[in-house]
Amino acid sequence: MFGLFGRSTVRNLGAEEVAAELAADRVLLVDVREPAETARERIPGAVLMPLSVFDASELPDPAGREVVFSCASGIRSVKAAEMAQAAGLPYKSHLAGDIQAWKRAGLPVES
Repeated sequence: MFGLFGRSTVRNLGAEEVAAELAADRVLLVDVREPAETARERIPGAVLMPLSVFDASELPDPAGREVVFSCASGIRSVKAAEMAQAAGLPYKSHLAGDIQAWKRAGLPVES
């Protein structure tokens, strides 16, 4: 079971907040969707690391930026944050509502 047996802390961030932080280079956005999903559309600047092969030790160095996970609906991004915390990493944020919320906010996607 991930999430330190339910005791992890995952912080919900809104699409506009993540977009502003990404634009200011204060966030490393990690998309944990699968390649077929990201081939259709993805958030510009996101690092791709599918949850099916997720290994917290292989996350890129955020270089002082906050790590924020994203996926299609919010379930996998929370799981990735919990897995990172279980591995001893301080990464606790995810894009609430994920790419769907991003698109509803009118923010750009690329394919």
